Amino acid sequence: MLTVHPRAYPAAKSDQLGQIPSAVPVRRTFALDTTRHLGFRGRYLGWMALPDPWITWLMGAIPAGLQMIRKHRPQVLWSTYPVATAHLVGMALCRLTGIPWVADFRDPMTEIDPVTQQRFPEDRRLWSVRRWIERQTLRHCSRAVFVTPGSLRIHQARYPEFADRMALIANGYDEVSFEAAESAVRMDCGGANMNRLLLLHSGVLYPGPDRDPTAFFAALVKLRQCGKLINGALQVRLRASGYEDHYKRLIQDFGVGDIVSLAPPIPYQEALAEMLTADGLLVFQGRTSNPAVPAKLYEYLRARRPIFGLVDSQGETAGVLRQAGAGTLVPLDDVAMIAAGLESFLSQVRSGTAAVPGMEEVERHSRKHKAGELANLFEEVVRIRMSTRTSTGPDQRER
Repeated sequence: MLTVHPRAYPAAKSDQLGQIPSAVPVRRTFALDTTRHLGFRGRYLGWMALPDPWITWLMGAIPAGLQMIRKHRPQVLWSTYPVATAHLVGMALCRLTGIPWVADFRDPMTEIDPVTQQRFPEDRRLWSVRRWIERQTLRHCSRAVFVTPGSLRIHQARYPEFADRMALIANGYDEVSFEAAESAVRMDCGGANMNRLLLLHSGVLYPGPDRDPTAFFAALVKLRQCGKLINGALQVRLRASGYEDHYKRLIQDFGVGDIVSLAPPIPYQEALAEMLTADGLLVFQGRTSNPAVPAKLYEYLRARRPIFGLVDSQGETAGVLRQAGAGTLVPLDDVAMIAAGLESFLSQVRSGTAAVPGMEEVERHSRKHKAGELANLFEEVVRIRMSTRTSTGPDQRER
């Protein structure tokens, strides 16, 4: 495993490092965060953060990667987004060694809103660089992996000449971690407030149209004004939003501080335990992210708690929830529909009639199952390479 030095990130958690088998070599190489290490008072040269703030990783990653390849003789290279520099490293090592490369795109690097035609990322230079990396990656990789059918369709339409090397492997949850969290919950004798329901959003909540909770806050105000939200009956917890200052102001502006609270990050195991004990789980995913599914959604499904989804009905997130038979779905930006949906949802939670997914459906999303799909893909790539070598000679490269 080739990765960056911990200094490259403003904060790093070690609670999941134990999941890496001891036999797996881990090499951490030089990398700086342009925004923190190469700037002054928050200002830095934009070109030094293209395609992302960790572009300096190339200097240490490529020579270290070549050393690891000579030592360990891998049959397949694998790189994963959302750090775009990782695909540059994978592409360089692939072209220098001829080893087949599987590029995990996950979600699109670049997007164009079909309605507004707005580009993401909005910065023109960043969009152009990432679009170039996208095309070059697909040109040189043996297989490209996407996590949702929508993302796969976008790239197949965008690059039809490379469509045959694209594959779908969705995100998932870790069963071992959930079993440990369930054990911790059983051992915890602390009692919850049975008269106050807890709705939890766990993880980063990006400001802007993608996951904007503004309409949700307005719906809380509407329900309270109509007398349908009794004081002390509901607690909404935004855990590890990543933008506490922004949401603190928003909560104050709407006057919902007695309902909505901000909570700091906690270790992964504790975060799973919190999901397991919440009365309901919140997911925010607007229309501009219709091709994507938040990774935490699969953890939500495994927690088997009622889900209130503020999502676009045509998006992939809504599709996953519908297929699982779980969740109350309302538009992210419609105050009236959110208020009506939330009133009904809370009633169902209190009566114990809120829908939760069955275990058979949940188990399809386990990481063990997904790892098997990825292993099969690796084996396919190796077979193709061996077949190509046999028929054309060892010096011929796979296309």
